Amino acid sequence: MHLDVLDLRNFYYRTNLGRVAQRAIRDQMLDFWPEAKGQSVAGFGFAAPLLRPYMAQARRVVALMPGPQGVMPWPAGSDNVSVLVEETQWPLATGMFDKLVLLHGLETCEYPPALLAETARVLGPGGRALFIVPNRGGLWARRDRTPFGSGRPYSLGQLEALLRQHGFQPESHRAALFAPPSNRRFWLKTSGMLERAGRRVSAYFAGGVLMVEASKRVYRPSGTAVESVVRKPLRVLDGVPAPSARRFFQRPD
Repeated sequence: MHLDVLDLRNFYYRTNLGRVAQRAIRDQMLDFWPEAKGQSVAGFGFAAPLLRPYMAQARRVVALMPGPQGVMPWPAGSDNVSVLVEETQWPLATGMFDKLVLLHGLETCEYPPALLAETARVLGPGGRALFIVPNRGGLWARRDRTPFGSGRPYSLGQLEALLRQHGFQPESHRAALFAPPSNRRFWLKTSGMLERAGRRVSAYFAGGVLMVEASKRVYRPSGTAVESVVRKPLRVLDGVPAPSARRFFQRPD
């Protein structure tokens, strides 16, 4: 079930809790990918709040927003780079992007294998994808008032298994949103301290979202090679005289 783009926009840009979530996830993303100079970067779902740090340095930045969710112009005050797309059919060339961020995309998708196949298609050689999903064991997945309370939450094992089954190799992981999903002033003010403490205490158990960086797997031929020459051929015709050309071309008496 996709959320409406207006609800997502209002949460991330017009609520204090949404700004806290945006900052916490973006800081962790920048630990994965500090820069994207000269690279092509895309986001799918509602990844626009995370893409702004790359706008000045990247070769191109595109925000892909699925049809069931809807689209909004982004970024504000600049040329629009957001586009409405089919959930599993993107108007992008194969191998076009170096980095791809999925936020509110995988957990709401009706058919994740097709989405992962499309993600792998648009990534170029050496490209990386960052999958951000609600943590099944976290508090945020249990709070319907935030976008992370919708869709299908994952455990780390479930997410990594899904990625391996569909062409990706998980490289590293971490969590974000260690502060509780509360609008109370105390929790909002202490969110930064809780994020720092949470990273030191747990890699993923207590975080509200899981973040897994994965590379596109390149398959190599597998199995046992078959030699063109048989080392020990069967001698089933041993003892049978070879046919003579003279016998076939002799004139009958």
